[in-house]
Amino acid sequence: MAKKQEEIQEEEVIKDEKETKEKKKKSKSSKKDKQADRIAELEQELGESKDKFLRLFAEFDNFKKRTAKERIDFRATASLDTLQAFLPVMDDFDRAKKVAESDGNDEVFSEGVSLVYQKLKSVLASKGIKVMESTGEIFDPELHEAITEIPAPTEEMKGKIIDTIEQGYYLHEKIVKHARVVVGK
Repeated sequence: MAKKQEEIQEEEVIKDEKETKEKKKKSKSSKKDKQADRIAELEQELGESKDKFLRLFAEFDNFKKRTAKERIDFRATASLDTLQAFLPVMDDFDRAKKVAESDGNDEVFSEGVSLVYQKLKSVLASKGIKVMESTGEIFDPELHEAITEIPAPTEEMKGKIIDTIEQGYYLHEKIVKHARVVVGK
């Protein structure tokens, strides 16, 4: 009987040891599951953080590019009002030169006035003002302002600009003054 009791006790000890091992395994596996869940959660948070960072970085980069472009545009057009004030003077010079160079006119476009004209023209060109070529071109309401229509001298000139009354001007490819023209119909 003592032997049986010892065997039963040994079996109980073995059972207890097995149960303890199983509990340890379960606790280890539950710890591993918890750790795996935590790792997955942290990886998801990391992915979201990376995405937010990339979006914020891209937004900041776009902001830098946009402000740099705005600064360049501002510099290019900062003196627009002043330059536009000189355009009527340039138109007057053009008309005076045209009259002086016409046949049968006694007025002379003096050399000094011609030098001032050339200097004004070169200063405006250096600041980005460019004359719009319009005579002989097809009429474009985006670029030209039609003063009147006259019968076209030839069939080819229909819908084209016959004469330019006032020149149009660009400032760095942007229209600052539309050309006033006569169109053939």
